[in-house]
Amino acid sequence: MATRSAVPTSKPAGTRPPSPAEGPAGGGRRWPVLGAAVALSWALPLLLHTLSLDVVLIPVLVLAIASLIRVGGGLLDRLVVASFLLCGAVMAFGLLFSVWPWGLAPVPGTGLLLTVLSVSGWLAGRRPHIPLRLRGSDALVLGTVAVVWRYLHHPVAGKSAADRLAYFVTSEDRLGHFSYFDGIHHVGGYAFLHQEAAKAFMMTPAEAVYPQGSHFLLVWIDVLVKSSTDGGSALDMTHRYLLYVLAAYALFCGALVWAARWIGGPRLRGWRTAAVCATVTAVMMSGSMAQLVERGFDSETIGLLFLAVALALLVRPAMGRAEFVLVAVAALVSVTFVYNLYGVLVGLTLAAVLVVHRRRFAPRRRLVIGALAAGTLIAGLPSVFSVLTKLDVAKTSNLAGPMVIPDRPVFIGCGLLALAAASLPVNRRTGTGQMVLALVLGGTAVIGVFGAWQKLTIGYYSYYFEKLTAAGLVIALISLGVIGLMLQPASPTSGSRLRRRTGLLLRSGVATAAALALFGNVQWGVPSGWGHPSAWYDSPMVKWGRGEAKSDIGPPANALTRRDLKGVTSPVIALYSSDAYLNLKSTFLAQILTHQAGTMVGLYEVFYVKIGGPAAVDEKEYQASLGRLKSAIASCPTPPTVLVGDRRTADRLRQDLGSAGSAATVVYAPLT
Repeated sequence: MATRSAVPTSKPAGTRPPSPAEGPAGGGRRWPVLGAAVALSWALPLLLHTLSLDVVLIPVLVLAIASLIRVGGGLLDRLVVASFLLCGAVMAFGLLFSVWPWGLAPVPGTGLLLTVLSVSGWLAGRRPHIPLRLRGSDALVLGTVAVVWRYLHHPVAGKSAADRLAYFVTSEDRLGHFSYFDGIHHVGGYAFLHQEAAKAFMMTPAEAVYPQGSHFLLVWIDVLVKSSTDGGSALDMTHRYLLYVLAAYALFCGALVWAARWIGGPRLRGWRTAAVCATVTAVMMSGSMAQLVERGFDSETIGLLFLAVALALLVRPAMGRAEFVLVAVAALVSVTFVYNLYGVLVGLTLAAVLVVHRRRFAPRRRLVIGALAAGTLIAGLPSVFSVLTKLDVAKTSNLAGPMVIPDRPVFIGCGLLALAAASLPVNRRTGTGQMVLALVLGGTAVIGVFGAWQKLTIGYYSYYFEKLTAAGLVIALISLGVIGLMLQPASPTSGSRLRRRTGLLLRSGVATAAALALFGNVQWGVPSGWGHPSAWYDSPMVKWGRGEAKSDIGPPANALTRRDLKGVTSPVIALYSSDAYLNLKSTFLAQILTHQAGTMVGLYEVFYVKIGGPAAVDEKEYQASLGRLKSAIASCPTPPTVLVGDRRTADRLRQDLGSAGSAATVVYAPLT
């Protein structure tokens, strides 16, 4: 181990004299200033709420945070860090919002957050200041978000409510995530703090054991969008929720591009920045990770988004001690609250930071460690609560399920290149180089140990192993920042400023095109030798954009939304088909559209019910399905309504269930 602390790649904000924006020490601590700031912190939310413009408070909060922190020299960097801190603060303060009398009402929550910012800025003696400097590569970060959003949003743009449901119900996982979103909306806080009330909206024991940070954050945003804690009809809520999820994936792709650039630091400039950013963009747009949207892995998507930003800021902590503590606590809270599996990676990275940059924190070591310990306690609270109540960690870790398998060659190859780049003497002497080594080796160890444990216990790699490998892909992609430093920078050219800028744009454009061709399978109009389109057109994101990933829920969705659920208050079992999986999704959809997804504990019994449609089934299949249906009915707290798409099946079920003493109401509900 080195005998001295590594030198950071950029000068931390805490080592320079105060700028005019910060003012002299204590110079901004005037009581009238504090009084005015606190008064405005409440007056603005009240005014915007009166005008039903509460959503404006989101950019107001981001800009307020950005004006007080001193991280990053450019506008985009400052806004990314501020947004990250806001998300962490909302989830942490959500523990308070969940138990105080006002719940998620817009004015009290945002008023408190703005007051905390006002008091913090006053105590720090900082005057609001936001850098307005833009970088050319900002266009690649923002362009990635825009292009991905364009592909993801295109199939649902202008569609009817029922047609949008075909993209919402692409898997039952999204229905489950929406039920958590719906439950938090109704109980006014984290479900694990309102378990009895939340059980009506989500299948037990999810109210106690599943990480709810992403759902809480989306509800908080939704309340501001609606300017009300009333989410409205479940059908409208599904559409807004789907838009939030699509936006989250687009932001995830953009966050990876930004994170790779942040890790590269000031030394990553010119065409090398374009090559790094475009490579990350190409991998995310053409690789398998876009299947996260189709498979309904919504919490994982948002968890990976926060993980990318958190790891980047910890790997290159170019900030003062106060900002570092805030960023570290936000990293612990946001990642662990949303997807606690990834909290281990944040914890290991944070430990490495404290070792690699130990001299930076030496003057205030106890204060820093104490603040981080407090943040760890807050971050771990929901997970500890779930483990001490109903979560079986060993059993859950080995669960089977549909998987999104990250591109193995990409994250293995990028990981190995990151090791090679970080081990070069010029990088190994820097804090960022040492942190990349620690991150890649630590992430590899975590994935390897978990995989070995699964092989030992169940004999194969299962559901959560692939979740961890997705985190491995994140580590590999953001490490491209240090790999980019291996490229030879362009030599300074003579001539006018316009000529130099033109040359830079041309080289950056060529590097971007090359990255999209090499890693995104883009042929740039060159015809294929086999006469068919390139692999780009077969990528999951492009297929989603063409509408090929939508569910077959169409006719049942029309029946449920336009006719069959009118006036129904009991639990609903929807058997429109002889396809058991379609019956499961139709039933689950009916439950969430009536805000009662938790009322049928035996929901997954319907997965084995293969009757309800016009297709004939033999007697053995009918009896097996009838037995499963009886189990599903018995799990309901009140007698359910059974919707059946085939008349003969409906008549027979009415007779058979009546003979068995079932109080269920069977209704013939044709799809046409």
